[in-house]
Amino acid sequence: MEARQVWNAKLYDTKFRFVSEYGKDVLELLNAQVGEEIIDLGCGTGDISYEIAKTGAVVSGFDLSETMIQQARLKYPDLKFKVQNAAHFSVERPVQAVFSNAALHWVKDAGNVVKSVYRALDCGGRFIAEFGGKGNVDLIVQHITKVLDANYGIDAKPLDPWYFPSLGEYSSLLEEHGFRVTYAVHFDRPTKLEGGAMGMQHWLRLFAEDSFLYSLSEPDKEQAIQLIAKSAEQDLLVGGEWYGDYKRLRIVAIKEET
Repeated sequence: MEARQVWNAKLYDTKFRFVSEYGKDVLELLNAQVGEEIIDLGCGTGDISYEIAKTGAVVSGFDLSETMIQQARLKYPDLKFKVQNAAHFSVERPVQAVFSNAALHWVKDAGNVVKSVYRALDCGGRFIAEFGGKGNVDLIVQHITKVLDANYGIDAKPLDPWYFPSLGEYSSLLEEHGFRVTYAVHFDRPTKLEGGAMGMQHWLRLFAEDSFLYSLSEPDKEQAIQLIAKSAEQDLLVGGEWYGDYKRLRIVAIKEET
């Protein structure tokens, strides 16, 4: 059976608020206007959609996870949320902007994501996104790989669920599909993980259980999480706080007229 990420929406909201908080910086690039129709692609539990709506724009939140969409609807009942696949989504009519924060690195079919975004936009419409770039969480993955190989004989490489492109790779992809890239930056952003001494374990439970640890029994998953955290202490535990070695890619692109 193929592993699929199953999101714990409550854990996401309580221990991973930083995802939405960092996303607020990207909203400045969106510069949403009153009355604009905007898609929040990979909206999670809806916090960024809500921030966009506060500008007076008309926002629709899309996410593949039903649990995330259910939580978003509970939190923001006046907003529109829909289960949609980022690689194959559709809209009733073209919109003025597609926004995405901390989501597109979960979709390996990047070409179809870009095609879907292009189809969804008006001519001159804009695509604003931030997600994991090349080298994102490399240290965490190294420790996962080491523990799985040494203790369970598992090769972690084919289990990696993420797509972390370089700036040049993603800019070229956008240009190939009719976008003009007007802003692109790839930067380091060490990120404090919430939960104090348990921060890395929380992170692994949310982001690695359904991929790297998918084939393990529940007791072995718990053991592996503790072993990975112990292994990673030397690189990522600073003053009793955990920091993820995040590297982000931030993009603004315009749909060229055809």
